[in-house]
Order: sequence, then C-alpha cells, then structure tokens
Amino acid sequence: MALKLSLLILISALITAFISGLFGMAGGMIFMGVIASFMGVSEAMIVHGFVQSISNGFRSYLIRENIRWDILGYTFLGALPTTLIVVILAFVPPKPVLYFALGLLPLLLWLPRDLLQGDAAKPKHAMLCGAAVMGLNLLAGIAGPALDFFYVKTALTRQEIVATKAVTMLASHSVKIFVFGIPLIRTVGTATLPPVWLIAGVMFAVIPCVFLGTFLGTRLLYRFSDIGFKRYTRLLVTIVGGIYIWRGFVLMGFM
Repeated sequence: MALKLSLLILISALITAFISGLFGMAGGMIFMGVIASFMGVSEAMIVHGFVQSISNGFRSYLIRENIRWDILGYTFLGALPTTLIVVILAFVPPKPVLYFALGLLPLLLWLPRDLLQGDAAKPKHAMLCGAAVMGLNLLAGIAGPALDFFYVKTALTRQEIVATKAVTMLASHSVKIFVFGIPLIRTVGTATLPPVWLIAGVMFAVIPCVFLGTFLGTRLLYRFSDIGFKRYTRLLVTIVGGIYIWRGFVLMGFM
C-alpha cells in the first residue's frame, strides 16, 4: 500500500507541477484533492506542502527576473499575524470541510470587477493578500484561487504573475509543513510513518518529477497571450472546484 501511494504521489506531482507551471495555480489544488483521498488531513498537508514548495521554488527560479519583490514585502507582512492566529487555534479541518473549501475557493475568480478589485500591486491589497493566502493555506491546504483574486485583475504580465505568486506560495507551503508536521509527530510519534528508506526515496524521486513538470509547463506559458492565460485559468479551477464540492457531499453521505 505504501509503495502504491508513493507512485501515486510521484505521478500526481509530475502532472500537477506541469499545470502549475503553465497556469501559476490549479496544480496544487488538484494535488491536494488527490492525496487527501488516500491519507489523513495532517499527513496530506505535509506531503502537499513539501511537493508544492519544490514546485513553486523551482518555478520562481526559472523566471526569477520577473519576481516583484516590492509586492512580496507587503504580502509577507500581512501573513505574519494570520500565521500566529492559526498556530494558536491548531485547527485541523475534517475531510468534508477540506473538500468544500477546495471547491468553493474558485468562486473568488468570478467576482465582478466593479464589486471587488484585488490588485496586489497596491500595498494594502498585498497585505490583505498575504493574510488571506496564509490563513486559507493553513486551514484548507490551498489558497491558489484566493491568491489569484489579487492577480487576475492586476496589470502585471503573465510572467510577473506566475513568478511572484510562486514565491508567495513557496513561503506559505513551507510554513504549512511545520504547522502540521510538528503537532503530528508530537501526537503519534514516528512509529506510524512508512520506512525511512521509502520516505527518503519518495523525497528524492519527487524532485525530478516536479522539476520536469514545472519546466515543461513554464516553457508552454510563453505561448499564451495574457488574456487567454487568465481566461483558461478561471475555467480550469472552476471545473476542479465543482468536482471537489461533489466529493464533499459524497463524504458527508448525501450522494
């Protein structure tokens, strides 16, 4: 079972890294839903955080010249108080709640422009972005649609959007590993973990999978127009969101 799960993680990491490299999001959303079907929420948060940290880190490196560090400074500042609050609450969502959160987040991308206009290029919006993204990532495991809300409506180029969002999520996923990893080890110890050789093997094997998927997706990114890029991003995450809402109802026994 552990070996099959490891293969599932590697294949999912490759495919979703390609999707994230192309759209700057959605890959992490899909990956979280897949692995949460086969493991506990805390374990899924840790695995997801590790894989997505590699994916976002490599993606940001590939197009590092497009990173908007001025926006990131305000984003990180806004994330600090949210991180402290979530750590104090120590909340681990039940699986149905996790899937409902994954499914409902894409609705943010369809808000009318004249109703709410998130623009990460504005300092106050960047701080709000950091608070929202960190909070959602620690509570629901992903925050791509919330992050994209602050970038789909901005004047940044598609390369700047993908690069800056990648650094934002790299930081958020890294924090998530510690927030869920430390309490899990304290609670159940390491006796229930797979063999060390298997964990080490998956960790090393997942890196080239993520690198390859991210590289291919990032190369294809340059073939998109800015308008087409934003349109297809919204469509993709909305379809995936609908699937996750259905999954949440199934877990609650309504379907």
